[in-house]
Amino acid sequence: MGSLSTPLLVVVFGAGAIATWIAGTALSKTTDVIDRRFGLGEALGGVILLAIAGSLPELAITISAASSGHLGLAAGNLIGGIAVQTMVLVICDGVASRTQSLTYLVGSLVPVLEALLVIFVVSGVLMGALLPESTRIGPVSPASIGIVLAWFAGIYALNAARKKPRWECAMVGSRPGRPHRRVAHPAEKPSPMTASTARAITFFVVGCVVTLIAGVVLEVAGNQLANRAGINGVIFGATVLAVATALPEISSGIAAVRLGDNELAVADIFGGNSFQVILFLLADLIAGKPVLPGSGRQNSWLAILGIALTVIYAYGVILRHERAYARLGRDSILAVIIFGLGIVGLVVVHA
Repeated sequence: MGSLSTPLLVVVFGAGAIATWIAGTALSKTTDVIDRRFGLGEALGGVILLAIAGSLPELAITISAASSGHLGLAAGNLIGGIAVQTMVLVICDGVASRTQSLTYLVGSLVPVLEALLVIFVVSGVLMGALLPESTRIGPVSPASIGIVLAWFAGIYALNAARKKPRWECAMVGSRPGRPHRRVAHPAEKPSPMTASTARAITFFVVGCVVTLIAGVVLEVAGNQLANRAGINGVIFGATVLAVATALPEISSGIAAVRLGDNELAVADIFGGNSFQVILFLLADLIAGKPVLPGSGRQNSWLAILGIALTVIYAYGVILRHERAYARLGRDSILAVIIFGLGIVGLVVVHA
């Protein structure tokens, strides 16, 4: 794509973003149906499959960027994507209710457990960035292995908490919605792509292929645009590229809160955020060396920003301030301020 003019590259990047949005939305709908009909989410293997399906754009970008040596772009997209995708909750908050905040409506502590898992694995990212590159197991950083193990342990604990909760709490006025996607929503309209199991699987496979191709297009075109604009790969990956790959989450999040599935909207964002950082292990294997030690100060800044935004919404779910101001809860307003300051700081912090 290096021979293409800059305006044409912008068109190609935009086409890749639109394809990611459409295919990602189709994946979300078909994954729900496949999960519901086969009960995939009840087993750990099913949880992993569903997590991979939801993170295909990041997976494609990681593979493409690591194989072409654009490690800053790969790391920026994986780490910066956490902050950007958490900001999807601001949009969901604005759609959920005119007068009540999203975190007030959630009425469940499961998203808080999901948020703690995000903090846990992102802490591993920060520790991995401090390790020297010489500290490795073959081509892999010990931190990348530790992040994967931490994620598996966290998902196992989350499944156990869902199946057999050891506490009860009353959250008056909450409207959490469905506890999981295996329960069909009575207000959800059937879609032609999910009319039958065979059709759902077909659209799922096509969506996977389109998402993977679009992810490669986004990485290649995005890297060219960043170079021509003189933008740091970390900054581009954490902002423009992260927003493009978050489009499916925006679509599925809005659809969830409109159906009243407020708990799922929040839990899905945190679940996707905790999963995508385990892709550092894949990046290490493809690059042939640990990626985290060379991720730089900007990625560390982004990781801390992601943790801060996660904490804000976890607190919001627990404290449950009801009133919304201009359709946003206190936590979303604070998140917008912190995110804005974080992006300004990202420009100031040297790589």
